Amino acid sequence: MRLTPLPAEQWDDEVQSALKGMLPRDRQNPEGAGTALSTLVRHPDLTKAYLGFNVYLLFRSTLPARLREVAVLRVAHRRNCAYEWEHHVEMAKAEGLGDADVAAIQRGEANDELDRLVVKATDELEDNSNLSDQTWAALGEHLSERQCMDFVFTVGSYGMLAMAFNTFGVQLENER
Repeated sequence: MRLTPLPAEQWDDEVQSALKGMLPRDRQNPEGAGTALSTLVRHPDLTKAYLGFNVYLLFRSTLPARLREVAVLRVAHRRNCAYEWEHHVEMAKAEGLGDADVAAIQRGEANDELDRLVVKATDELEDNSNLSDQTWAALGEHLSERQCMDFVFTVGSYGMLAMAFNTFGVQLENER
C-alpha cells in the first residue's frame, strides 16, 4: 500500500469541504467514507473535482445504470482492480445483473446482445482509446448520441480510477 487512508485526526475543514455535497453527512468521516475516499482525500482539491464528475456519471448520466455497470465491471476486470470490481459487482446486482451475467462480463462475454456490445466497446476503448466506426454505429442503434458520449466518459473515468486505486494500493474495507 503506497497511500494509506488519511488518519481520522488529520480530517480537517478542507477534507470535509471536499466531501460536502458528494456524500451524505453521516458518511463524511474516515469510517463512513470507506478506504477509497479516505485515501483520495489526502488531496482534497483533486478529490472534490473528481467526485463532482463521478457523481454525474453515477447519478445523472444519460447512460442506463445497467449498461454503466457492465462497462465498469469490464474495466475493473481488465485493469485488475479488486476495489472497483468488488464495489461494482454489488452495484451491478442492484441493477439486475446476476452471477451468470457478472461471470460472463469477466470472461469478455455477455448473456444479452446489448451487454455484449458494451463489453466489446469497452474492450475497444481500453485497447485503442477509440471505437471502430462499426462499433460506434452499433452503439448508436441502441443509445442516443449523449448516451454514447456518457459511455465513453464512463469507461475512461473508471479506467483512470482503477489506475489510481491500483497505484495507491487502495484496499477493500475488509482488508484493512
